[in-house]
Amino acid sequence: MTGDWRYRLARNRGTLLAFGIFLAMFTIYVLNHPAGFTANVVQTATNKGVLLAFVAMAQALVVITAGIDLSVGMIFILTNCLASWIVVGTPLQTALGVAGVLAAGLACGALNGAIVIYGRLQPIVATIATGAIYFGIALWLRPYPGGSVNEGLADALTGKLFGIVPASLAVLAGAVLIVWAPFSRSVLGRAAYAAGSAEPAGYMSGIPIRPAKFMAYALGGLLASIGGLFLTFFTYTGEAAFASGNAYTLFSIAAVVLGGVSLYGGTGSGVGAIFGALAFRTIGDLLFVFDLDPLWQPLFQGVVLLVAVSLGAFGLLRVRSRLEWFR
Repeated sequence: MTGDWRYRLARNRGTLLAFGIFLAMFTIYVLNHPAGFTANVVQTATNKGVLLAFVAMAQALVVITAGIDLSVGMIFILTNCLASWIVVGTPLQTALGVAGVLAAGLACGALNGAIVIYGRLQPIVATIATGAIYFGIALWLRPYPGGSVNEGLADALTGKLFGIVPASLAVLAGAVLIVWAPFSRSVLGRAAYAAGSAEPAGYMSGIPIRPAKFMAYALGGLLASIGGLFLTFFTYTGEAAFASGNAYTLFSIAAVVLGGVSLYGGTGSGVGAIFGALAFRTIGDLLFVFDLDPLWQPLFQGVVLLVAVSLGAFGLLRVRSRLEWFR
């Protein structure tokens, strides 16, 4: 029992650290917010955080396989623009539009996976190229900001459940239960971790490495598309914003690292990436509460991120072999 407890603690150390950082930052935020700890304050913070959380969870799936997806922000932008066209009309038309947006994200992720795995291109090169393609399509769909969305659905998913719980947080939890949890516990999920920790050994052991990596990229695209949907729900519009797409890509990598997912692959979790994203977003909220000059924001974010990553890396200083990560 003691060994099992220690194993679980070591396995989830990064997630627990990310949760602790987020909890500390959010506590400071609400204690110093003019409105205090209220349902509206929590809802506002959650609605901003879930956008990055979906993109970070998408990035985490790929990083666990020792890859990286530099197109994830552009999938986010593309699906936002697409949603502003097709998530409108009657309930049936809206449902079909939502399904179309999710299918588009899944297809983008699957294309990334196919190029990286079967085309044998480096992930960083392949996803830069596909990201440019996705942004080009987004720009074709929305050369100027515009469009609309089913306001009833948007208000329902960005409001509060029972007047307390942010609906967007419930959807995020649903994504964890429906997408992340089944995948991480499946054969393909375990193979994805194996791909990140020791891919050649996985091949020799008969583990389905290629299908696992392909599924990780595909599900990453799906999760990014959910983020794109929520961006449309929050703004009621679509915009092919290149700077925003790049920012979400970079922030997703930062959130993944902050959430305890190793860039070497093979360790970490999507839940940790979520807490990393929420913690990263809370940094901006702290700047607002303390009325700091926005010019200091990049410096402040960088310092906090560096300290957090350094704390998480202390355990690696004692590692003599990569096999010790999984004991």
